[in-house]
Parts: sequence; C-alpha cells; structure tokens
Amino acid sequence: MKYSLIIAVYNRLDEVKELLASAEEMTFDKSRYEIFFVDDGSTDGFKEYITSYSRNSALNIACAYQSNQGPGAARNHGMQKAAGEYFIFVDSDCLFPPHWLSAVDDALSTHGYDAFGGPDRFHPSFSPMIKAIDYSMTSFLGTGGTRGGKRSVGKFYPRSFNMGIARKVYDRIGGMNALRHGQDMDYSARIYEAGFTVGLISEAFVYHKRRTNLWKFFKQIFNWGVARINLQRRHPTLLKPIHALPALVVMSYVLAITLGLSIASLRPLLWCTLIGHGGICALAFKQASIKYRRLDVGLLAIGTLNIQVFAYGMGFLYAVMQRMIGRKEAHGFVKHYYSKNNTTSR
Repeated sequence: MKYSLIIAVYNRLDEVKELLASAEEMTFDKSRYEIFFVDDGSTDGFKEYITSYSRNSALNIACAYQSNQGPGAARNHGMQKAAGEYFIFVDSDCLFPPHWLSAVDDALSTHGYDAFGGPDRFHPSFSPMIKAIDYSMTSFLGTGGTRGGKRSVGKFYPRSFNMGIARKVYDRIGGMNALRHGQDMDYSARIYEAGFTVGLISEAFVYHKRRTNLWKFFKQIFNWGVARINLQRRHPTLLKPIHALPALVVMSYVLAITLGLSIASLRPLLWCTLIGHGGICALAFKQASIKYRRLDVGLLAIGTLNIQVFAYGMGFLYAVMQRMIGRKEAHGFVKHYYSKNNTTSR
C-alpha cells in the first residue's frame, strides 16, 4: 500500500458521499492506495453508511473511530493506524479530479519529495457563492498565491485540505500539535525545520467545495488571523510584514473614517480611502467575473474579498491584544466551531 488518504470526518456524511463518488473515478491503481476515514464522534450514521458502502466498492476503505477531539487529533489517529508509505490529508469537503493521485505519484517519482501539497480549485458545478469564496481564497489579490498559486508572495506551506508526507516524516517529528487553528501550518513549519524536502505539485489540485455561509466564512478567516499570532510564537519566520497587511487595512480604515468625519480638513483622506477601496472592489469584480464567466460571482466576490481582508485583520489585532495582556495562546471563535451545526472545513 503506497498511499493512505487520511480524511477526518465529523457529521459530514453528505460530503463523504460526494468525495467517494469522485474517488471511484480516479484512474490510479486502486490496489496501491487506501481511503482511511477517521470518524471524530459523528452522529449522522457515518459508520453504518461506510460499512455498507465498502462492501460494494472496489476502493480500499478503512476506518478508525474516536470521541470528538477535533481534526488534528483525528489526523494523528489516522497516521497511527494507516498502512501507506505516504499519508495524504484531504478535507471531507473536497472532490478528487480523476488524475489527482497519478499527478502525485508522477511528481514523487521525479522529485522524491518528503512532503508535498497541491492547490485547491473550483468545479464548474459549484454554486456562485462557493466560486466567490474560491476567488477570495485562491486569487493573488486575496491570499498572495500562498495556497499553491503560480505566483506567491512567500514560501509554499502545504495545507491539510491537500497535503502529503512520507511515513518517515511522521516517524521523526510525530503528529500534529494541539493548536486549535493553524495546525497544518505549524506541521509544515516543523517539516521544513527538520530538513525535509517540500514540494508544490501544481497539477495535483482538488476541487474544494466549501459549504459555508458568509458568517461562518467570517469566523473561519477571523480565526486564521488569530492563528497567525499563535504560529509566530512557535515559529517566528511564519510572521512576515505581508501577514500584517490586513490589520493595517483595518486600522487605516478606522483612522480615515474617524478623522475624515470629525475634522473637515482631513475629509480628503476619507475620500482617497474610499476611492482606493472602490478600485480594489472593481478589480475583484472584473477578475472574478472573467474567471468564472458570471457577473453574479463577480458581485459576490466583492463581498467575500472584503470579508476575508477585514476578518483576518480583526482576528490578527484581537490576537495581538490578547498577547499584550499576557495570554500565551490567543483564542478566536471557539464555541461550536467544530460542531455539526458548523460547516467550516475540517
């Protein structure tokens, strides 16, 4: 068994069904990989469904079960039990293109990476909202290409929606830590620090069907802003000036509005801020409309991009304030964050 695809699930049965349907279409030899689910205490009938499904499928499906502990603990459980030479983490809300695992295998045969990752993309069938979020998450304007883009403002760190490691990596550095958010970034940093080779496999992309609404998207991105400060404490190199940019945008906006409304002579500052903001929104509308060939996606992308920038900046500042008052680890949204009522990606 060369590959173990480790998928943490918690009340995501509908996602699992779609993921398995895409796995059935993969062209890679099914005898060379297993799909290893780790159920994190689901109550939606996952165990009964997967037991029945595995009897009638050519896929090698394995499962482990645990009480609800979160995705990091579930992935660690999977690495302890899985049979493959390589462990590949995939989120349950992802779909596999038919060539995905073949692209991974070809790249490893050529480059021999110890750890690797691929980007996430949209499928044409996705809803306008999911496509708008995809734009915010994958465009250079939204994330600087750091999630596997051809252009990137920084080093590539594999993320757990599409991330693989050789078994020897796990044997040396162990599993993911107990950080509530940013576990995959911390794990990637530890992999680099241990001297392993890390590669981006651009052709090994997954379709990421983020099932979320705008409020849950805000909470997810807010927590990523919080996570950046926690990651900096463990790995100082993970905090760069570009990561503080959304926080500077938030502070600049607050300052411009406050001064522009209270001091008449500074009102041009407010107008310049609003005009600049409008220009960025117009660019997002143009890029998203062209990429997805839909004007409604372009309009939605204006909202998702603004949510992403302001939520991240607010989370970043909130974490800085917590650190300033002496908290060792900053906290963002916690209550029900991984519950069955929340559709944030696992």
